[in-house]
Amino acid sequence: MEKTDATVQIAAVLQTAAAAQIGAATQTNVMPKANARTRAESKYFNTARKMDAAFLELLEKKDFEYITVKEICERAGVNRSTFYLHYETIGDLLTECVEDMNRRFGEYFKESLSEFKRKIRSATLEELFLVTPEYLVPYLTYISEHKTVFKVVLAKPEIMQAGKTYASLFRGIFDPILDRYGIQQKKREYILSFYMAGMMGIINRWLLSDCEDSIDDIAEIMMSVVRR
Repeated sequence: MEKTDATVQIAAVLQTAAAAQIGAATQTNVMPKANARTRAESKYFNTARKMDAAFLELLEKKDFEYITVKEICERAGVNRSTFYLHYETIGDLLTECVEDMNRRFGEYFKESLSEFKRKIRSATLEELFLVTPEYLVPYLTYISEHKTVFKVVLAKPEIMQAGKTYASLFRGIFDPILDRYGIQQKKREYILSFYMAGMMGIINRWLLSDCEDSIDDIAEIMMSVVRR
């Protein structure tokens, strides 16, 4: 990299931070009342996805605490007994939506989160710089293909548990990378907050335009902002 000051160095992890803000972490689905084998069955899986979609559509229109099981069932075209076969509460459905979104996000990258964690200590600093087409294009592609979900996430980050995911990734990824760059502990939260706010501002603006501009154009904007 051409620049070596702390502000530019910390940009090496800001894209992961931005992803974390919208729930980016690779996890496996957890079904409260069904085992993995049952979940894999096509009919069961498709019914659950219908309820996931119905729930997210309702979240776009009203606050979480005012959404009812009846509304979810009516929108998904299922009965209440079917809902309770899958979940005990709407909170369980929320948890599954977040975990499913996180799992699918990870599938867009060649390298899993666990693999990336393992290489942090041995990788070169250049390999830890994440604001590149290799990371940005899959990230932006996923956002573009799941616009509805991300509009909800950005509008209601507390409901979609973005803060919890961020805290987890900060301990597991950000701190080790920032150690490699020699960034002082007391500066980390401030600088990350600055960059994350800017990157999420770009994403939010892109979503407001219904992702009208191309993925390559948005990636180039992000890279140009970090280089300056």
